[in-house]
Amino acid sequence: MIRTFFVLLYIGVMALVTLPFCILFLIIRLFSKKAASKVGQPFAKYVAFWPIMLLSGARLKVEGRENVPKNTPVLFAGNHRSMYDILAGYIAIPVFHHTGFISKYETRHTPFLSWWMRVLNCKFLNRKDPKEGLKAIQSAIADVKEKGYSMFIMPEGTRNHGDGVQPFKPGSLKIAERTGCPVVPIAMIGMDDILEKHYPKIRGARVTVIIGEPIPTADLTREQKLELPNLVRDRVVEMLAAHGVSCPDPQ
Repeated sequence: MIRTFFVLLYIGVMALVTLPFCILFLIIRLFSKKAASKVGQPFAKYVAFWPIMLLSGARLKVEGRENVPKNTPVLFAGNHRSMYDILAGYIAIPVFHHTGFISKYETRHTPFLSWWMRVLNCKFLNRKDPKEGLKAIQSAIADVKEKGYSMFIMPEGTRNHGDGVQPFKPGSLKIAERTGCPVVPIAMIGMDDILEKHYPKIRGARVTVIIGEPIPTADLTREQKLELPNLVRDRVVEMLAAHGVSCPDPQ
């Protein structure tokens, strides 16, 4: 529990110390979302995400950074097992990609966290209200197409506490389908060993983020768009299997 205490202590102190910076970035965002993201993303990565991972005892390995295209926005799509996926995802993504996560709607009302998420151009997806959910996806599509932002989505829809990878939701890759941006598959390994498998205790673990080769989506036929979630899931499963992670077919 000592590690858990120090992680919670750091989060509390960080929240107080970085609050003025968060407010400053939110003000900058009123005039330029890209400027706020450009400064805010490295700030959050090195001041928040890396220290929390280190204090948690997570020994992170990132493979495949060279697979991320440099001159085009992309849609990162990965399996989802832990709250630590977002931290590891931001650490793994090169800082030249201004990237927002597609997050569950409930986090919109979390003080401090939701403020930083707005700085980082995250979108809050309301799955219970299709109309509100569509607005979030349309906003993400506009940001990719018009502003050149990248987005990160977990197409399983929620954290998977079972074996393998659950089916990717139909339409979960709509952002790529509508913009033609490449989909970069992401495989997360061992993230739930840090917290979820023995909640509420935090324990050190070896964790890995594997970044796969981009999947082009421009000029897809209607049938290919319908199959895109399955194709991306298959790539993630292949990367996990190549690292010895068993992925039985979902029941």
